[in-house]
Amino acid sequence: MLPQLLAYLLEIIKTQYQIIVYLMGVIVGKSLNLEDLDEPIQKPYRKLQVDDLPIIDVPETLDYRKLLADYEAQHGRPLRPIQRRANAKHRVPDSLTCPRCQAPSSYLYANNGGKGQYQCKVCQCRFNHRNRFTKQAVFRCPHCKKTLEKIKERKEYNIYKCKNNACPFYQANLRRMTKKERQQFQQDPQAFKVRYLFREFLFDFLPLASSSLIKPKVDLSRLAASPHVLGLVLTYYVNFGMSSRETAAAMKDIHGVSISHQTVLNYANSVALWIKPFVDRFPYELSGSFCGDETYIRVKGRWHYLFFMFDAVKKIVLSYRVSPNRDTLSAIKAIDDVLRKLASLPDDLSFVVDGNPIYLLAQHFFAQHGISFDVRQVIGLTNEDPVSEEFRPLKQIIERFNRTFKGNYRPTHGFGAEEGSVSFVTLFVAYFNFLRPHSALEGRVPVVIPELADLPHMPARWTKLIAMAQAFLQQEAA
Repeated sequence: MLPQLLAYLLEIIKTQYQIIVYLMGVIVGKSLNLEDLDEPIQKPYRKLQVDDLPIIDVPETLDYRKLLADYEAQHGRPLRPIQRRANAKHRVPDSLTCPRCQAPSSYLYANNGGKGQYQCKVCQCRFNHRNRFTKQAVFRCPHCKKTLEKIKERKEYNIYKCKNNACPFYQANLRRMTKKERQQFQQDPQAFKVRYLFREFLFDFLPLASSSLIKPKVDLSRLAASPHVLGLVLTYYVNFGMSSRETAAAMKDIHGVSISHQTVLNYANSVALWIKPFVDRFPYELSGSFCGDETYIRVKGRWHYLFFMFDAVKKIVLSYRVSPNRDTLSAIKAIDDVLRKLASLPDDLSFVVDGNPIYLLAQHFFAQHGISFDVRQVIGLTNEDPVSEEFRPLKQIIERFNRTFKGNYRPTHGFGAEEGSVSFVTLFVAYFNFLRPHSALEGRVPVVIPELADLPHMPARWTKLIAMAQAFLQQEAA
């Protein structure tokens, strides 16, 4: 009778589990499979061919005030504004300025009888009111030097194409076609990618822009735990990769301190808010050998992507972005985190990444802002090309780091909010950079701080690191 009852209860539990999975799918708007909760879906990269960087010609910008002063010095009299007739049919808007020298509307006149073209009297620049902002830079094909033509406008980027039929890139792609492909190309040319294409990204994101330091609202002095207890909680939760429930049980069974698993999470979130500015703005001494990769992390029952950027020589984590999407903007922000930590941009700056095309698109985005670096893509598991053979050791280093992170992350079983995932990753990065000895560094931590090295045990080091983070915030705010 008892085995039958247990079997019946087990079936009820399985049915309830399936109902929970179904309701989760309804909430997020997408059906879920039971297997999705155990392992992330290995989605292949979207097939996207990224061409070489274009030639970017930035027009020379002038100052109309200096031009007016030079004109007066040369001619002995000032350049007068345009005298307009009272009954002029074609008026220049008062808000219109010259895109080249910023001369006001008083020095601009309609150049083609009201058909939209204007000319500046100061610098002789001709422009159209509709495209005066889009012509700040000119993109040219790197193969034939012809100006690219905008063919499509998307929400986040514009697409430019080289329409020169004599372009070497276009002609070479045509010669590679087989006889059957040529016939298909004649019938459906859109099915083939034969011309040079470039994407101009329109993200509302400025590289290397300074951000104001935000002081956390949480006051660590009001926590009910002593500094030593707080250091013990972080040691179990972060260093040893124990779940919040396991940490609470260890504190009770080993140290006689009764706290709940939610209290453990509250402590972790509070400390992460204070430590994050210290981790992000610490003056690291970097080697210049950077590699990056993405791994998976579960947030609200869905798999998110965690972008890591890593100094392969110094073993320092430089970026740790959590994003619901594996997209170009996330790659841009991850690379920007590294650039912010460099005192100056070296001429031979490069990043070793996998075959995901988002890193090449990120390279194009930074090139539009005058920031150049190389992207070395290590593709697949075997060395099929010289780049993969040369840089695979660096890619293996970031893969090994990902396995280390997963060993600490796995007991958490995911997070109920994105803030929780960011807090855990922040604490892990602080531990990895400042507290964790590394075998490749002869047992030293990646970032040696004498105040931490002299302390006798890990809870005391966590406490000291928190105090240093608080002092850093106070110093930056002063």
